[in-house]
Amino acid sequence: MQFFSGMFQPSWWGYAVYVLVMTHITIAAVTLYLHRHSAHRALEFHPVVSHFFRFWLWLTTGMRTKEWTAVHRKHHARVETPEDPHSPQIVGIWKVLFSGTELYKKEAANADTLRRFGEGTPDDWLERRLYTPHNMFGLGIMLVIDVVLFGAIGVTVWAVQMVWIPFFAAGVINGVGHYWGYRNFDTPDASRNIVPWGILIGGEELHNNHHAYPTSARLSKEWWEFDIGWLYIRILTVLGFARVKRSV
Repeated sequence: MQFFSGMFQPSWWGYAVYVLVMTHITIAAVTLYLHRHSAHRALEFHPVVSHFFRFWLWLTTGMRTKEWTAVHRKHHARVETPEDPHSPQIVGIWKVLFSGTELYKKEAANADTLRRFGEGTPDDWLERRLYTPHNMFGLGIMLVIDVVLFGAIGVTVWAVQMVWIPFFAAGVINGVGHYWGYRNFDTPDASRNIVPWGILIGGEELHNNHHAYPTSARLSKEWWEFDIGWLYIRILTVLGFARVKRSV
């Protein structure tokens, strides 16, 4: 019974802090590793950092690096056209906001997309033997960890972790980020900056800035804008774990 109750029984805010910390690490892995590093080659990471991000994404999202990279590169190459994997201008804001994961999965299953846009992604032993063929296994490990830590309520904690990226990344950024907000740059697409303080989604809130300068490691452009992902990059750079290639 003690095991079922979990190792810890924090107050409600304790659960909230745990979820926010865990999901924020996942957000950081997506924006720093998948987006700025893998898809756009705006910076390079020390192998230790890269492998940590790959492991964490396997543990908390089940996303494959090649698939995410290819889908995102195609989004930039075919933005706001019928070939865009997830444009709210084409399929509607509600479709992208609430069914963004299905749109992503459909495009990730397109072999031509992976072949044309997935070059330069990891192809080592771990990727071939673990992360790609057993991408869902990590989610099971995360579920076990949450249940061991918190007992039955750990299932709810795990469920929140599982919907965080599909909603905020696949839904909010791909949907709202091309539908509502302010624009610093007159880009040929409908990209918008949702808010000027990129904290909750790691800086990805500054989406119009990103479409104006897609290969920049820094997403903030005005003095009053804040990109927390850029702060993390600067810290990793000072520590010798990252090297910025482009920053506009």
